[in-house]
Amino acid sequence: MRVPIGLAVTPALLLAACDLAPAYHPPVVEIPAKFKEAGNWQLAHPSDGEARGDWWRSFNDRTLDELEPQVEAANPDLAAALANYLQARDYVLEAQSAFYPEIDNQNTLSGNKQSAHRPLRGAGEPTYYGANTIQATASYEVDLWGRIRDRVKAAQAQAQASKADLESVRISLQAELARDYVSLRGVDLEAKLLRDTVKAYQEALQLTQERLAGKIAAPIDVARAEVQLKDAEALLADTIGPRAAFEHAIATLIGQPASTFSIAPVTKPTAIPTFPSGVPSNLLERRPDVAAAERETAAANESIGIARAAFFPTFTINLLAGEQDTGLNLLSLSNSLWSVGPSVYLPLFDAGLRRAELAAAEAAYLQTVAQYRSVVLHAIQEVEDDLANLRSLKIEGRDVDAAAVSAERASDLALTSYREGAVNYLDVVTAQSAALDAERASIGIATRRLQTSVGLILALGGGWSAAELAVVNAVDP
Repeated sequence: MRVPIGLAVTPALLLAACDLAPAYHPPVVEIPAKFKEAGNWQLAHPSDGEARGDWWRSFNDRTLDELEPQVEAANPDLAAALANYLQARDYVLEAQSAFYPEIDNQNTLSGNKQSAHRPLRGAGEPTYYGANTIQATASYEVDLWGRIRDRVKAAQAQAQASKADLESVRISLQAELARDYVSLRGVDLEAKLLRDTVKAYQEALQLTQERLAGKIAAPIDVARAEVQLKDAEALLADTIGPRAAFEHAIATLIGQPASTFSIAPVTKPTAIPTFPSGVPSNLLERRPDVAAAERETAAANESIGIARAAFFPTFTINLLAGEQDTGLNLLSLSNSLWSVGPSVYLPLFDAGLRRAELAAAEAAYLQTVAQYRSVVLHAIQEVEDDLANLRSLKIEGRDVDAAAVSAERASDLALTSYREGAVNYLDVVTAQSAALDAERASIGIATRRLQTSVGLILALGGGWSAAELAVVNAVDP
């Protein structure tokens, strides 16, 4: 028996080096040498300013630094993404199990009675008999055409894609928290401005009332001051809802009920970070969604090999050994049984099923290539958009800040002139309204710059790197 089995196994093991999957190369996308919108607006500190793992620390806000780690610890969406990655990693182990023989044990113990009129029953056969068996089976599929290896490679690529998806969820949630936080602080600054404005308008109203009592002002001055005060109070009240909404959103992001969570108001402006944008080719390494799309393409490539292998025979080595007896004498050598030998499954006709499956696998690969190109192009677009927005917002913010200073000076001059009787109160209202609008616009632009900075960090991939996907390979045999 040893010679025929050896002759059968040896060529199978030699053929096991075959792999029908196409040689894989990541899809090629034309990448520009630099970002068009980068310009010269940013400081050139390639090492110091680059976004790291805790990228939010570049905003120099202690409260934000305390909130961000809670996303990692308690956000349910991130927990779901982590579970999905763990599941994908277990599928790798499931696929790798096919590299080894499958060994099973089956034991039966039964009493039986056969019919007296069973067809073809022999005269000496007993009516009552026992049938007790202890046996083990082993089977091993020789990977002739690389089907198992392609399946493992596909599962590994899918697990790597799942890990990159996990990082995408993590960075997106961190960025969403940062956006909500800087928006909340923008509302705090606007609320402080409006409270100061309400106080100033109350003093202005009192001035008009005193001048009316002294018969040196018209009643319309008091009416105008009252309208202006009520408008400011309404704007102040309008900040309550948006602030609460941002606070509730932050609570959900860090896994806490909105009803029991609060953030104390702070009126200190948040620092606007500066960091280099790098070069577009870095996005292939720094963006987890790009890495996930590339890994999906690799998995689809291996699926072609699996579909091709279905056209060829499957070679399996089988072994059965055990003991069988009508009683309980199951350890006797004379009651032993065994069977050993190969089996070959040869597909002959399936009405085009395998050809259709191969065509579907090839089409799925082309789909993932197109999706990869789309993800890369959108990644470059997002960076360009945020760079352009930051550049324009910086210029706009500088002009609006200058306008706010001038408007505040004009407001002070108008009120002084009104006290001296040089102008009427309509000039004061106009100047004060212009000053308030300019200061609110200045706060709004600063908030938008912060939000866009968060968006740029997200577009650049945060502190993530595609090198982290190699950790999945730790489960390789």
